[in-house]
Amino acid sequence: MDFTNVSLTALRVFRAVAEQGTFTAAAAALGYTQSAVSRQIASIERAAGADLLERRRDGVRLTGAGRIVMRRATAVLDEIDQAARELSGLPEPGGTVRLGWFPSAGTTLVPRALAALRHSDPGLQVISREGTTPVLARALRAGSIDLALLASAPPFRAPDTESPPLSLQTLTERALRLAVPETHPLARGDFVDVADLRGQRWIAGSSNGADGLMGVWPGLDERPEIVHTARDWLAKLHLVAAGCGLTTVAASMAHAAPPGLRILPVRGGPQEMRRLLLARLPQPPTEPVVRLAAALRAAALATVPYP
Repeated sequence: MDFTNVSLTALRVFRAVAEQGTFTAAAAALGYTQSAVSRQIASIERAAGADLLERRRDGVRLTGAGRIVMRRATAVLDEIDQAARELSGLPEPGGTVRLGWFPSAGTTLVPRALAALRHSDPGLQVISREGTTPVLARALRAGSIDLALLASAPPFRAPDTESPPLSLQTLTERALRLAVPETHPLARGDFVDVADLRGQRWIAGSSNGADGLMGVWPGLDERPEIVHTARDWLAKLHLVAAGCGLTTVAASMAHAAPPGLRILPVRGGPQEMRRLLLARLPQPPTEPVVRLAAALRAAALATVPYP
């Protein structure tokens, strides 16, 4: 095996494939063609003299050799990125933490925690990015992020089935809410009865993979009429405010809601709970990770549910 001619591009492509789970998704994330991704993976596997990825019908998974190479590749890429930050004059005295977060966490929770850290722990640098739960779980396994902020719905399964299990900490558990245009008949009371959700028009997320039909109230006994599809939570809420339909919303997002809508509890059925989780690898966390986790926990607990 000879890694002397392996390029940084190949290492970055390898990490992207491990995180995204498929060659197609990695190509889209990197802006490459799928054939270019395949060539880079072939080059690094030739250098390793072993298969680094197990090809499966549902995507790819790191082999034992792949996990070894990924650990070393991550260390190399982190050093390169660190050098770039130092050359840019960014301070590093308090350490660096790489954070991944689910999409709607970027509206309130993550900015609130980072703003607090600028005052209480200005030396701590947080590098963050958004991702779905499967992508963030793979990124934790690959070592390209240190901490992941995840949302979980019943039956509250683990983020992945890999071994050993990820270390999970529940920050909050709150009931799902409903966003309703303020001119809608359902907005007249202090809550919405679940029976009144029949026949409503919905604004939902993507209907594929891990996203499911996020935005439609769970457990409806009818096929929902979805009139608008949007991945971005604020886009959904603005569509609600414009009178285009209803959508679900986590309690933690309520204070980011635009004018023109009401956020209400739903009664008459089982409570639809949502958990906010912190996930990391099952090993002792570094001090910077502990400090960021504490800031995220404080920000989550300080978020008051919408009245």
